[in-house]
Amino acid sequence: MVRFACGLLCLPFLLAILEGAESKNATVLILGGGVAGVIAARTLHEQGINNFKIVEARDELGGRLMTFKFGVIGNQHALELGPNWVQGTETTDGPKNPIWSLVQKHGVKTQESDWTGSVTTYDATGAVDYLDQFDASSDDFTNLTIVAGARVDKKLVDLSSRTGYSLIGSKPKTPQAMACEYYQLDWESDQRGFKRFIQAEAATFLKANQILLNSTVKNITYSTSGVEVSLATGEKLSADYALTTFSVGVLQNDDVLFHPPLPDWKREAIHRMTMATYTKIFLQFPRKFWFDTEMGLYADPERGRYPVWQSLDHKNFFSGSGIFFVTVTGDYSVRVEALPDSQIQDEVMGVLRTMFPNVTVPDPIAFHFPRWHNNPLFRGSYSNWPPSFFSGHHQNLRAAVEDRLWFAGEATSQKYFGFLHGAFFEGQDTGLAIAKCVHGAGCVHPSYVEDVVNARPYDI
Repeated sequence: MVRFACGLLCLPFLLAILEGAESKNATVLILGGGVAGVIAARTLHEQGINNFKIVEARDELGGRLMTFKFGVIGNQHALELGPNWVQGTETTDGPKNPIWSLVQKHGVKTQESDWTGSVTTYDATGAVDYLDQFDASSDDFTNLTIVAGARVDKKLVDLSSRTGYSLIGSKPKTPQAMACEYYQLDWESDQRGFKRFIQAEAATFLKANQILLNSTVKNITYSTSGVEVSLATGEKLSADYALTTFSVGVLQNDDVLFHPPLPDWKREAIHRMTMATYTKIFLQFPRKFWFDTEMGLYADPERGRYPVWQSLDHKNFFSGSGIFFVTVTGDYSVRVEALPDSQIQDEVMGVLRTMFPNVTVPDPIAFHFPRWHNNPLFRGSYSNWPPSFFSGHHQNLRAAVEDRLWFAGEATSQKYFGFLHGAFFEGQDTGLAIAKCVHGAGCVHPSYVEDVVNARPYDI
């Protein structure tokens, strides 16, 4: 043990230490109040650490879990602009999805979706039955996942889904075949949940002084001794550790600036990941005129042009609501967001009148869609692993910087990126790792790879 024996001479030094410790706002700043942030906070709480603060830009917790009251007065309904499905609820030989556990715990109402058995198909001529192609596309998708799994086992290089489909002989050419493939691959890849479960869970342990809402982070300064966060208001917060749970899209767009700049290995990992966009376009009509199934599939000559339709005016959902919505993804989402609402409404109505040529389709009485790609708090809907993104990149995406600046979110989950439960597990794991740092048990986090290189260098 080291003992101070310098009497009053040491007093200024000791006071400086104490003042420095007291000046910090928290032991841990959790930047972002989505699933990863809330679960990280819960984990710290469970580990006996309560000197933390969640800093959230919006006026509520939930992140990309966002509810919107939609419809005309007298016929309004709460709709989910982002996540609204829980998938992978439970298996006979595996653990239950933790999101499903929270949904059940907090009494969130759910309804099983029949995505494959309750579908009506359309093309440019109106209602046309091509469910045989739909079933075949489902088989192709299953074969694609089998081939992909085999390549992982053999440690072969990653391929795009398009290349994988070609290898199994699936090369859709017709609008109908392209729409069916889109349904299986582009649309159904959305894995989602509800905002109430995470807000209710937060309420079980959070105190008012542990949450800072309406607070947008603009700058993060970090060093080996701690982290300082600057808000848009000019307010500064400091802590021993900070956990950033911003989306990859936010990090890619420099909506938050780091001082000093993040190391090259971290920035490369951030920019190699893809941030996908998934856009639901909601319409409300004075009366229902469409199919009685849950789902509708429209085959346009242009792949991805307003293909997947879902009826909320259905016995299983909001019967009598008059609400209908269509989903677009990827580049088409980005295109839609860049155009005015009036143009998108005209395009969507043109598709509907093509799908129902023998019906007098009325104009909608309500219309809305979110702009995830352009929103500086999100810059997209969920992360996606591109073919040129190696395991080393993902390791670097997760790795902490200077043992003080940590990263977590659905994108940092190697197994469940793009999923809500990916955010859950990453928040939990990172919370435990930070707790060990705080308790002095050693800061153990994924090591980074200085240079991510090809397994076999190019021949030059």
